[in-house]
Amino acid sequence: MSKNLEMCPNSLISFLCKPSHEFTKADIIRYIKDNEIKMVNFMYPAADGRLKTLNFVINNAAYLDAILTCGERVDGSSLFPFIEAGSSDLYVVPRFSTAFLDPFAQIPTLAMLCSYFNKEGEPLESSPEHTLRKACKAFKDVTGMEFEAMGELEYYVIAPDEGIFPATDQKGYHESAPYAKFNEFRTQCMAYIAQAGGQIKYGHSEVGNFSLNGNIYEQNEIEFLPVKAENAADQLMIAKWIIRNLAYQYGYDITFAPKITTGKAGSGLHIHMRITKDGQNQMLEGGTLSATARRAIAGMMELAPSITAFGNTNPTSYFRLVPHQEAPTNICWGDRNRSVLVRVPLGWATDSDMCQKANPLEAASNYDTSQKQTVEMRSPDGSADIYQLIAGLAVACRHGFEMDNALEIADKTYVNVNIHQKENEDKLKCLAQLPDSCAASADCLERQRAIFEKHNVFSPAMIDGIMKHLRSYNDTTLRQDIEGDNEAMLQLVNQYFHCG
Repeated sequence: MSKNLEMCPNSLISFLCKPSHEFTKADIIRYIKDNEIKMVNFMYPAADGRLKTLNFVINNAAYLDAILTCGERVDGSSLFPFIEAGSSDLYVVPRFSTAFLDPFAQIPTLAMLCSYFNKEGEPLESSPEHTLRKACKAFKDVTGMEFEAMGELEYYVIAPDEGIFPATDQKGYHESAPYAKFNEFRTQCMAYIAQAGGQIKYGHSEVGNFSLNGNIYEQNEIEFLPVKAENAADQLMIAKWIIRNLAYQYGYDITFAPKITTGKAGSGLHIHMRITKDGQNQMLEGGTLSATARRAIAGMMELAPSITAFGNTNPTSYFRLVPHQEAPTNICWGDRNRSVLVRVPLGWATDSDMCQKANPLEAASNYDTSQKQTVEMRSPDGSADIYQLIAGLAVACRHGFEMDNALEIADKTYVNVNIHQKENEDKLKCLAQLPDSCAASADCLERQRAIFEKHNVFSPAMIDGIMKHLRSYNDTTLRQDIEGDNEAMLQLVNQYFHCG
């Protein structure tokens, strides 16, 4: 058995002894029969960013074969605002590679994510999942390389404050128990996500923690490993579903909202990206950031104003994107710098064998650490439509290879200082700003929409729908209107508490 399959927590992979991308209908049926699965759940994302569920009881072998082969009808007008009620029927068809054992079902249940198809039996052009697939195909067609991604999923856990071992306010980063109260909850979430096929890198408590109205608010993060971008989006969707369901069982409340209250750390959804060819990371060249990586970054610099339309989708998003909160406001990039929009994190580019230095009994490892290098987009948050967001990033990175002046743009927008320090005021004035509202993001998307529609990636109907939704908030001056009004801020937070 391959090392990639050994010790795998996904029960289907262990049972079938093959990676999930090789699952067939026959594999799914065999697993269901041999493990006495009684029900099948179809799950699919809708316009609100949440997974919807359709339950099937397995009446007999013929019915099981039928639903796995044909899928089922759903009311598209109840799922997407751009679909008219008069022609609303859509098909949902399961993708066998996404199958996992539902950890919450009392009756043994197998769940699978689905793709949407229209009445002609073709993929629904405006579905989020198909849009991401088109974006990744266009990236490969243009560059000859693969686009990979992973997310940092930040969230707050809220529960009654018992007043024991209080954590230090806004100092919760990587805290251990008993000062961090929800480490056990997080590790249980991680176990379930891994069983569902999520490729997790690690988990930890995050900076934010405070008490309010008798409750403790503790920020946590689960970070994933880079995989094909389509898989990265699927994993994030399932992870959010698992975290919320487990919180419900524990009696906790959970929010992925970008802003939780005034003066406290908000939650982002940072997306790391890497570009590969023949399985090899192309982000480094001779131990330094490659021209490939810098072209991709230049594309993100150019399209950053409109990427917020996919990654920052309600008014509270723009209360997080303010200076001095470790959230970006300016369109720039840099190394290991948390004040920039796109960060190049520490990437094991040194030739030092740190394992051997820490463990003198070990022989030299000769481990290929170049595979670890990524670049990180720091503006998105938990309100994002995950598929649209990662599709938008794939478009932006592809655009970098279509720009004649990409390397010049990369040089121009690079910073190696904290741009918010007073001595760097002149540099700050030269940098473009991110939008400050949903309405401003819609305007940016309108100006740059042709790039997202190129190669038939984003459908015009989807772009129109996104802009209409963003403008419906009428939030052009909202940040200025409620500045310093804590009560109005809390009302806004409550309104969008369960976004995404």
